[in-house]
Amino acid sequence: MRKEIKHQLMAGAALVALAVSCGAQIVASHAPTAVNAPAASQQTLALTPGKPVVRVNGAVLTDRDLMREIQAIFPYSKMHNGIPKGMESEMRQGALDMMIFEELVYQEALRRKMTVAPERMKRAEAQFRKQFASEQELDQVLQVEVHGSRQLMREKIRRSILIDDLLKSDVTERSKVSPAEMHAYYQANTKKFQHEEMFSLQTISIIPPANANPDVVKEARQRAEDAAKKAKATKTYQEFGLLAERVSDDDWHVNMGDRKQVEKDKLPPPVVAAAQAMKPGQVSDLIALGPNYTLFRLNAHVPAGVTPYEELKAKLGTDLQKQKNEQLRAALNKRLRKTAKIEML
Repeated sequence: MRKEIKHQLMAGAALVALAVSCGAQIVASHAPTAVNAPAASQQTLALTPGKPVVRVNGAVLTDRDLMREIQAIFPYSKMHNGIPKGMESEMRQGALDMMIFEELVYQEALRRKMTVAPERMKRAEAQFRKQFASEQELDQVLQVEVHGSRQLMREKIRRSILIDDLLKSDVTERSKVSPAEMHAYYQANTKKFQHEEMFSLQTISIIPPANANPDVVKEARQRAEDAAKKAKATKTYQEFGLLAERVSDDDWHVNMGDRKQVEKDKLPPPVVAAAQAMKPGQVSDLIALGPNYTLFRLNAHVPAGVTPYEELKAKLGTDLQKQKNEQLRAALNKRLRKTAKIEML
């Protein structure tokens, strides 16, 4: 689902999300002529100027539509002074492909004679209007987007709902994964869930500046010894974590020093050797790693093996559903494109 887009639209995307609960763009400049689109949609050509970019079964999509799609994919372009250099071509192609896909989905919905109940349209319109502080503010946006036409606004909302409904029926609902499917996948792919020996750690590190003079190095050593003494006095995860937040120089100090589970081969050998000799809850002695010093609290030691299904179940379900969703979307796109006439303009 796309993020909510504020009323100022970022170059005209006011009619993009929030009008309904879906993530489909409500942007086609020209409703399809080949699928008996409503008369109101046929008027869009005259009302929404823009340079034609692509024609999809007779429906012309413009550069304004493409810009909205790009902003939906990369909503922070304005904050970052546009699309990052080197990504322009890739971003444009991705937006163009998505724009064509959504238009094809919309046309397919019309071919299937899918409809939107009047009460649902009323709710969607009301939800759309909630974005604006006043009717005057809404009118200003509609003037930019659809030359003030409330009817064309409704057609855009209707278009978005139909896209969402078809994707829900053909992709979202069909991508659901049952517990039996998840368990069968786990049993058939146990090698994927093997892991090396792992350690769950909280760390405190004292890191002097590069090329520090002897006095700074000596000060760092003193800081490290003080930190070690205080760390040894801690009794809980929270006590150690609060100390890490105050005194540690490493990147994990903002998260109570918690590095979660780390595989053995990703840790320095002196840390591994110390952790293997400790019990959960213990704090290590101070360890010198070149010019740096570290110490850690061992929270858990996980031997090499296969991660249990119960620990993986939630993530596995999400990953499998996402994979299935992507496959179904790709198959739908391929099927719709097979008989479509797509002309780059």
